[in-house]
Amino acid sequence: MSTTPVSDRPVPRPGVLAIEAYVPGKAQAGGVAKVYKLSANENPLGASPRAREAFHAADALEFYPDGSSTRLREAIGAAYGLDPARLVCGTGSDELITLIAAAYAGPGDEVIYSQYGFLVYRIATLAAGATPVIAAERDLTTDVDAILAAVTAKTRIVFLANPNNPTGTYLPFDEVRRLQRGLPPQVLLVLDAAYAEYVRRNDYESGIELVATTRNVAMLRTFSKIHGLAALRVGWLYGPAEVVDAVNRIRGAFNVNAAAIAAGTAAINDTAHVEAAVAHNDRWLAWVAAELTALGLVVTPSVANFVLVHFPDADGRRAPDADAFLSARGLILRRMDAYGLPGALRLTIGTEEANRLLVAVLAEFLGKKEAGHGA
Repeated sequence: MSTTPVSDRPVPRPGVLAIEAYVPGKAQAGGVAKVYKLSANENPLGASPRAREAFHAADALEFYPDGSSTRLREAIGAAYGLDPARLVCGTGSDELITLIAAAYAGPGDEVIYSQYGFLVYRIATLAAGATPVIAAERDLTTDVDAILAAVTAKTRIVFLANPNNPTGTYLPFDEVRRLQRGLPPQVLLVLDAAYAEYVRRNDYESGIELVATTRNVAMLRTFSKIHGLAALRVGWLYGPAEVVDAVNRIRGAFNVNAAAIAAGTAAINDTAHVEAAVAHNDRWLAWVAAELTALGLVVTPSVANFVLVHFPDADGRRAPDADAFLSARGLILRRMDAYGLPGALRLTIGTEEANRLLVAVLAEFLGKKEAGHGA
């Protein structure tokens, strides 16, 4: 007779309830007249007027959307010179991460990502039944040698956020190419380039070149950052035909809604809005980093639209203290405890008003005068 206990209700498979669900950055602060949300890496300029117009025009709510996101894939292909047949659109790049894990990893397999990599990599890996393998970073930057050393016969996927969230650091193209060449051909390297449009370094490449010239690299992009369409949840994948086919076979039939398709198509063509967002970030990223450094805080150099700020290990001056002080004044930043960085806060570059207020409030918190470098 079986001794296996019988439940009186459906039970998820082993491991599912042990997954720590993703918790977004908080968005509210009580008791203040105005809230400045700097806890999510959103575009302070918002979406482009052309995207907003397309969104409002997509009002045929009774019809299913195009299940293949044809217009959007064609627009992306035209913008980047890519074959639309090698593109897949998804409900943000988060969905595509989950689909890749489900298609390529399972029980007994391993998935590698860096020590401070995006939390969704772990969630997607565990959801697929695979085992997460964490490669140590060096100076808050992905270490190619550590990843290669972690590869075993069980490795199926390597997720690489480049630039990385939450650190803002990046790997130059030569290092990414060295990583790809060092991996066995059956291991899929997924380059998550959510912040690619913000990077202003000559040695950076988002992944398009590697996807075009190899068979084991896929690249992910999103409309949530530079294009300001976070509310619509739309992202895209560029990959080998085999990867595209695998993802298409398991994704939902209508996984991207009609408004997201319309707005995304308009946004990818609004180069003026993208250029304005890049210019704003170039100006204020440098200013915020310089001002906070002048206040005595340690700021990890970032190439994205956010910075990781490290606080002193001293009573009343730690990151949780700063978070409470800022929240009381309407400034919402992102706690980093879930990433294993409890001494830091991540802040997104906001509007000029938000950026200047942030520096002023942190100067008050630290009992110092503002550096006043201008902008």
